[in-house]
Order: sequence, then C-alpha cells, then structure tokens
Amino acid sequence: MRRWRMVLGADSAEATGRTLTGQDVAMDGALEALYGGGGKKPGGRGGSGRSAGLGASAPSVARWLGDIRTYFPSSVVQVMQRDAIDRLGLSALLLEPEMLEAVEADVHLVGTLLSLNKAMPETTKETARAVVRKVVEDLEKRLESRTKATLTGALDRSARISRPRHRDIDWDRTIRANLKNYLTLPGADGEPDTGTVVPERLIGYGRASQSVKKDVILCIDQSGSMAASVVYASVFGAVLASMRTLATRLVVFDTAVVDLTDQLDDPVDVLFGTQLGGGTDINRALAYCQSKISRPADTVVVLISDLYEGGIRDEMLKRVAAMKASGVQFVTLLALSDEGAPAYDHEHAAALGALGAPAFACTPDLFPDIMAAAIEKRPLPIPDREAQP
Repeated sequence: MRRWRMVLGADSAEATGRTLTGQDVAMDGALEALYGGGGKKPGGRGGSGRSAGLGASAPSVARWLGDIRTYFPSSVVQVMQRDAIDRLGLSALLLEPEMLEAVEADVHLVGTLLSLNKAMPETTKETARAVVRKVVEDLEKRLESRTKATLTGALDRSARISRPRHRDIDWDRTIRANLKNYLTLPGADGEPDTGTVVPERLIGYGRASQSVKKDVILCIDQSGSMAASVVYASVFGAVLASMRTLATRLVVFDTAVVDLTDQLDDPVDVLFGTQLGGGTDINRALAYCQSKISRPADTVVVLISDLYEGGIRDEMLKRVAAMKASGVQFVTLLALSDEGAPAYDHEHAAALGALGAPAFACTPDLFPDIMAAAIEKRPLPIPDREAQP
C-alpha cells in the first residue's frame, strides 16, 4: 500500500489508507514534482490530482536532481531525468553548467546534449564535453575488450592457410574437407570395427599478420531519432579504428554527408562533430561510401538508419545491390542501442531484406558478434529472426 500511495499521489491517501512519514514524504515530493498534473511545463499548473512542478529556474531543478539521486538508484534516476526532459521541457536548462554538473550522465543525456550542441553557450561547452567524455569512457570500458577479442578471432579465422602448425589447425573444416578419406579398420580379437579420417589436406587459421585484412565503413544516420545509436556507433568506431588489422571509416549523414574518420582517435570529437536532427538522404551517403571502397571482397559496410529515405529510393536500393554483387558484406541496423527497433520504414526494410541485407535492431552487446559474422562471411546472428522484416 505504501508503493501504491506513492504511485497514485496525494489524492490516493484516503483510498489507500496510507500516510507517508519521514523520507517517504521527500520521495513523494520528488515524484510529485515530475509526474504531478499529467506533465506540465516548468512553472505551470496541472489539472486535477498531482499539481506540483519543478519551476523554471535552474536552482530548483538542481535541487530536485540532488533529491532523486539521494532517494532512488541510478537506473531509476536516469529514467526520471529522461522523463523530466520530455515531460517538462527542461532541455534549455541543460545549457547551464550547474545543471550539467548535477545530472546523472547516460547515453540519452549525451544524445540530448548533442542535439543542443549548436545552441550551447561557450560557458557550458567544456562542462558538456566532460559529461560526454565520462559516458564515452564508461562505454569503452564496457565494450572494448570483448569487441577486440571477438573481432581478432574472426580476422584470424578469415585468413585460412593450408600448412598450419598443430595449434592453428581448424579441426572442423579439416574433417569436413577430408570425409572422402574415411577408412574402416577391422577390430582386433573380436572387437568391433573402427573408422578414421585420413587428413590429406589440413586447413588452419592464419595468424600473426598485422597488415590490414578488412575495411569497415560505418555509415550512421544522424537524424534526431537515432541519438543513442550515434553515441554507441561512435564508441565502436573508435574501438575498431584502434585495431591495426582493420581500416575503419566513419561517415555520418542527414541530407549532407560528413566523413569523421580523421577524428576517430577521440569519440568525443566525433560526437561533437555530428548534428542531430534534420532530413535524411541515405542514397547520397551510400554513394559516398561506395566511392571509398577499393577492396569489395574485403569490405564490410554497416548502415545504421531507421530507413526513412528523403533521397532517391530506387537509387539507394541499386547501390546496395551493386555493393553486394561486388562482394561487399552489407549490414543494415535499424538501431544500435539497448531499446530495440525504433519506428522505421518497413517497405525499405523489406526491400533490403530481399537483396540479402536484412534490417534489424542490434544491442551494443550483440554488435561484436554481428561484425565477426560479417568479417567471416557467415550468416548474421539476427535476434528474433522470425520477427525481423
């Protein structure tokens, strides 16, 4: 009943028979300020029921941010911050340094800051970069080691050799290649017959070479709905660029195309080089990526977009078909985030699927496996395959 009282607000006190005391009163006040009155603008009044608000001043919001960090766990704080930005129109207040210092930084906050980048005063930009850097560094710690380990193994396996050392033998492929050499051996002293495969040809993993083995092009839609995907893709781009056996290019686009490859050593610079919002011209972006492909059979192109095309649809599909026909491994991700597939253009997704480039949403944890499969030219480990377009 205590929880129901907090969920339903002060008007439910009589119905629930619950009176709040102590810290519960302060927790209820923090919830009331955000969710009271059905979601008001700062300083406004709601309808019946919950009617408090955060007010329009940065100090009152900063106090509220401090309160929720005191009373709720970090995961809940991030949800409440996100709701405050959406429900109460607090984006403008994030342009003030004292506000940025008070918030709990996460991927969604970074997306909001990037969308406000052009309007951000100089006094706030350094604080904003520090907030973004903290989130990026946390993501790199989480994602880097597994990504490198997974892709290094995939790159090694993609380079087959015919005279491997014993530890480098690919036993599965070796056995399959030599099944025709299966021999049946009679058993001794009444024992049953046994069989063996005579490996006339050994297949092994190529290792140790530090030359560039694969080219990777990340082509990222920077429309406003793709904010979280832009953050994750920038971090992955920096991780991939640090691997000497990969040549990584990062391209972002709306109606224009920007190549941010020369900034990949610092994903924060990449993020502040993006401009969230605006229209979308996937065809123009793919035309640019296509012009940068010099080794089709050793190239992986990853398009990250909700596929709402503002350019020439038929040309876009022709480019994808041409890249695949030349040997390019083409991957289409509707999102690269923890939130599943966003709203997307189902017709375009189906058309890409018909070309052998199925479009699906991918979590950051799954991304290394997707890339490994593309590098090895294996079927992609698509989640919930039956639900994908």
